[in-house]
Amino acid sequence: MTIALLSHVELDAGYPDRFEAAGFTLFFATTPEQRANLDPQIAQQIRAVLTIGSIGLSATEMDALPALEIICAQGVGFEHIDVAAAKQRGIHVTNGPGTNNASVADHTLALMLAVTRKIPQFDAAVRTGEWKKTRWNTPGMAGKRLGVIGLGNIGALIARRAAGGFDMEIGYHNRRSLEDSPHRYFLTITELAEWADYLVVATPGGKNTARLVDDNILRALGPEGFLINIARGSVVDSAALIASLHNNEIAGAALDVVDGEPQVPAEMLTLDNLVITPHVAGRSPESVENMLALVLSNLEAHFGGKPVLTPVPE
Repeated sequence: MTIALLSHVELDAGYPDRFEAAGFTLFFATTPEQRANLDPQIAQQIRAVLTIGSIGLSATEMDALPALEIICAQGVGFEHIDVAAAKQRGIHVTNGPGTNNASVADHTLALMLAVTRKIPQFDAAVRTGEWKKTRWNTPGMAGKRLGVIGLGNIGALIARRAAGGFDMEIGYHNRRSLEDSPHRYFLTITELAEWADYLVVATPGGKNTARLVDDNILRALGPEGFLINIARGSVVDSAALIASLHNNEIAGAALDVVDGEPQVPAEMLTLDNLVITPHVAGRSPESVENMLALVLSNLEAHFGGKPVLTPVPE
């Protein structure tokens, strides 16, 4: 017997075959239009959904899938999955903690270096024949202060790379201090921003962190400070960030995520003190393998009558 699986995400080459070999018939709904207009005959068959936190699955969408038993978030985030509605229906929800930590941490340091050393601008200048005109002096990162908003697994790995590779001093803000952390704890994000040269956003998404970084935080970061966001676009107030960058109220920003992505505010695209990548921090061959292997393991456990490996926290 095959099990119908609805995927909200495209799968890299080879993975559809692996899901098929494991006994799943794949259906794809990778756009809002496809999800809103899912064939009712297919909807009746779906017993599992593969999604990501920024897409999620609402209670209304669950109601349209009467046979649904399990929802698997491919990465660690699950902020747009209505976990309460799923629990009420007895639907299991899993996520992928730890599967892409290394990739996200690597990308964060790359973004920090790119915006600090003006790598995109130098590259563009060389390609247009302006080698001599743009040999600016740019600051370094070594010995600077890194503030992390959200010192979870990914935040801690970013801190370890920054401290070990660049001799950076680390501070952080969480809802509460961590007893075993060697880093300095700040009671408020404002105090952390005032102290930091770099402010990295590594929090979960969702309503509890929406626009956590606003104009007050950016003013506290100041004209020599850099903002890096590898979490969710919703955590940063886009309008406030655009204004801060336009007025040089902060030194620069580097974003892997943008509120409303894949749409990017037009005002961002003209800013030369901003680096943007298309939500790829967590994507590498290694992390994709880790994420999808864990999804398969959770699906096989559930449909084999065993407990899932990584249920989302209550």
